[in-house]
Amino acid sequence: MSVSILESLRSIAKSAVISGPDGVPVVRPDSAEAIAAVLGHASEQGWRARVEGRGSWMPTDAPADFVIRTGGLDRVVSVAPADLVATVQAGATLETIDQSLAAHRCWLPIDPPGGDSRSLGSVLATATAGPLRHRFGPVKDHVLGTTVVTGDGRIVKAGGIVVKNVAGYDLTKIQIGGFGAFGVVVEANLRVRAVPAARALVVATGTLDLLLDQARLLREAAIDLASLELCSPTLLGGDRWTLIVQATGTAPGVAAEIDRVRSVASGASFEGLGPGQASRLNRAVAQAALDGPVSLRAGVLAAGTPDLVDTLGETIGHRRLSASLGAGGVRWVGNPTEAHVRALRHRFAEREVPLTLERAPWAFRRAVGHFGAFREGVRPIAARLRSTFDPKHVLVSAIEATE
Repeated sequence: MSVSILESLRSIAKSAVISGPDGVPVVRPDSAEAIAAVLGHASEQGWRARVEGRGSWMPTDAPADFVIRTGGLDRVVSVAPADLVATVQAGATLETIDQSLAAHRCWLPIDPPGGDSRSLGSVLATATAGPLRHRFGPVKDHVLGTTVVTGDGRIVKAGGIVVKNVAGYDLTKIQIGGFGAFGVVVEANLRVRAVPAARALVVATGTLDLLLDQARLLREAAIDLASLELCSPTLLGGDRWTLIVQATGTAPGVAAEIDRVRSVASGASFEGLGPGQASRLNRAVAQAALDGPVSLRAGVLAAGTPDLVDTLGETIGHRRLSASLGAGGVRWVGNPTEAHVRALRHRFAEREVPLTLERAPWAFRRAVGHFGAFREGVRPIAARLRSTFDPKHVLVSAIEATE
């Protein structure tokens, strides 16, 4: 059967199609139209497709009849510096995007776990935000519009003037964090920013309680920071907790905010890092998300984040943990058992906090579920969206484990 699929894909995709290491055909389309042709045929034949960017986030063991890799869609289509807008294909890496934007003195303030080797499509599908979410908002705030190929091969564009489908849903927002359940994002219009004139990063180390208290003081003082990130000792390979504070803006403004940090959080000693040191630290925090087979994330208001940190420590240990003490939320990376995840979900449910299985092998995901359980009223909405955009469930998606 796989041979016939391979031959069919070669005739339809008109682009590179190979047999993958596990014998599953892999197609690398170079246009939205090619992806649409492939998915339209797959829908007719009852085939299932796994969509991959660079293979670091979507489980590569997820069962499928063939694989679509978006690496052929890797262009920065356009940059409009005056409007602070860029159009980028989903297979482009963040590194490529950063380099293209820098030539126009622009910047995309997204620093997701996994680092700048992540593809844009992967970041949008999983909505994985990093420390800069504190100042610049979640991933969805950077997306003005998308071009998406549905599971049955339709090309749908949304953005600009808000476009909604017949069910009344904002098509752009649906795709961000949809984990590929509602279509393949092939292109996005992004809101970018001017490169800041100055950046500064300072760090403090100490006990967990000390740094949580100092971060609370900074948050209550409403200092204009780019990030306020707490990292566990294991995450950075040390023996003490680390509080990372970043500021961006004009040179005088950044200097003033860092002075305020040291004045307000005087219980900790903040050390300034040079550009090279800061870059290496940010890279280490991003790459730590790949240091274990499973990553969990939970979102909560900033004031509730310390409680989640404590609960994680009591239930499964802190391990590689990072927490946004300004924007709220935690991410945990490690190798938990199924019992660990179920116990943690039970503890979080008491606080009405959802726990997402952000990254995991497929078998583990099937055992414990993506969300664990949908909140009341969400399941029928998700099912309706799936039937609208992928009626035959051609696209293999992480949320299937919760359905």
